Amino acid sequence: MRLRNLALLMYLVVFWGLLRNPKYEIIKEFYVDFPCLTSRDKHKMLECERKSESELSSSSECSMTSESRSSFSRLSFELRSSPENLSLKPHRSSDLAYSTIRSATFARKTGLTSRDFQLIRRIGSGDIGTVYLCQLANADEKCCYAMKVVDKEALAMKNKVQRAEMEKKILKMLDHPFLPTLYAEFEASHFSCIVMEYCSGGDLHSLRHKHPQKRFSLSSARFYAAEVLVALEYLHMLGIIYRDLKPENVLVRSDGHIMLSDFDLSLCSDAIAAVESPSSSPDPTPPQNHRSSRPPTTSLSCLFHRFFRSKKIQTLAPNNLFFVAEPVTARSRSFVGTHEYISPEVAAGGSHGNAVDWWSLGIFIYEMIYGGTPFAAPSNEVTLRNIVKRPLTFPTHSPASLLEHHARELISGLLNKDPNTRLGSKRGAADVKTHPFFKGLNFALIRSLTPPEIPGLRRPPTTTSIHHPKIEEQSNAFDYF
Repeated sequence: MRLRNLALLMYLVVFWGLLRNPKYEIIKEFYVDFPCLTSRDKHKMLECERKSESELSSSSECSMTSESRSSFSRLSFELRSSPENLSLKPHRSSDLAYSTIRSATFARKTGLTSRDFQLIRRIGSGDIGTVYLCQLANADEKCCYAMKVVDKEALAMKNKVQRAEMEKKILKMLDHPFLPTLYAEFEASHFSCIVMEYCSGGDLHSLRHKHPQKRFSLSSARFYAAEVLVALEYLHMLGIIYRDLKPENVLVRSDGHIMLSDFDLSLCSDAIAAVESPSSSPDPTPPQNHRSSRPPTTSLSCLFHRFFRSKKIQTLAPNNLFFVAEPVTARSRSFVGTHEYISPEVAAGGSHGNAVDWWSLGIFIYEMIYGGTPFAAPSNEVTLRNIVKRPLTFPTHSPASLLEHHARELISGLLNKDPNTRLGSKRGAADVKTHPFFKGLNFALIRSLTPPEIPGLRRPPTTTSIHHPKIEEQSNAFDYF
């Protein structure tokens, strides 16, 4: 224990020396902004930077909390599920719909209820619920929202209550520009309601069918694939395996950017966080239990191990490092997903992990470019058999351009039937992003790029009676309201 404390003290001395050095910027960037630190720890690190050298030697506030020491090397979705984090979504701070509903929420000490919303029309339905377009009843700003209504009694009969709870749990964790924002949740009789942002552009499945030959151009497919890739990277960083990627679940906002939806089939696990250089080779056999396979390490020792294991740290720039957080140890045997998008390991009835999302990304890109999925058949049974046994083929023998050639290479890597060697299975998005298909694309600035199509702001729909005959014919869910 004495040697450990001495080593920690040496790390602090060296770290302070680096802060005093003009070349410390790279360490500051990755250390202060490292996602697995709590906001309190990040604040303390920034305060440490501002303190003078004399203050640092006498201050005890710059030490990390014991909680973050034990969890620095892994990411858990529980880090974002605390109540203080649920009330603020920084990525929606400039969104009028978000600020409006927050104001309404704070005005009601008991929280929003069904009576605070005015239903307009049904806009979709899924396996566990129906989605309605709605507005705040007494708000000055008539912003549109999507309300998903789940009949808990019906779900209980289908043994799907856990799926609805999983989706709600995940939505509370998310704060990302390409993922949905949970605005409100409440119970109404035997119905459970969640209010999310509304995407006026529909979904990519409907959008693709409006194009010639029902497929996107290569540049459009590249853009949508890149945004989906960034969204998957964030989910995997939180230990969430999506397991339901398909064009129907990729919605288009009014500004043309995408948003993933439907998380009731997702799997929650843990992710191991690391900063690696391109020369770092991923472990071909990930440990079954990463807690027992690694020696106990403090947050500072973890940091210095990452940065000082290379003798070329002085020459490294942020562009030469990769942030890797992939739930490689997650395992499930559930048969979930859409048949044409199911991976071979799921179709064969075996266990699966994070690699299923990268397989789905390959099918997704293939469908956007070629207008259909590669293993589709007249029946689900034949489709699953094709996924397991039939080799991947493309509509034409030769690609028409260099970009299509790169697209085929990427699809082939993602549609590797062996999940252990599939592209993305070890280092996730860090490996997929470097593929030549995405060459020249700045993922950090992708939100500032102009999307291929911009639906634009649509005129708010006229409010209609919630007892519309067509709605009543589909479901009596809103009789309560």
